Amino acid sequence: MIEVITEIPHDVPDLDRILTNAAEAALAYEGAEGDITILVVDDGMIHEMNRDYRNVDRPTDVLSFPAAEGEELLSIPDAFLGDIAISLPRAKEQAAEYGHSLLRELTFLAVHGSLHLMGYDHMTDEDRAEMFDRQDRILEKMRITR
Repeated sequence: MIEVITEIPHDVPDLDRILTNAAEAALAYEGAEGDITILVVDDGMIHEMNRDYRNVDRPTDVLSFPAAEGEELLSIPDAFLGDIAISLPRAKEQAAEYGHSLLRELTFLAVHGSLHLMGYDHMTDEDRAEMFDRQDRILEKMRITR
């Protein structure tokens, strides 16, 4: 189950559906099952989370909080996978900056966060290439383009 909790007022039609579809597509691509909570927040809220949990004192676009944090993932887990926080104002800014739709940006951020919950990361060039290749394939399969 994907649960979307919107912590701020917004004007995005079908926001819950967009984020749910993206997380479900990432799970399906990986052959995984599990529950994810997606929090939609503003820059101030995500700044606090980034500072408090990552010691990075600035806002960001997406944060992932895997339920299996710190554990070696021997296989893709099921049941509760974790939480994702997405800054809606940051997503809107990035969509405009990159010249693509808000739909594309929100989908990308939810897929990116979901992959983190399943153990993918981008700390090394090799890991980054693998994760971003997966993201691109998922977005292509969803027919979400720039």
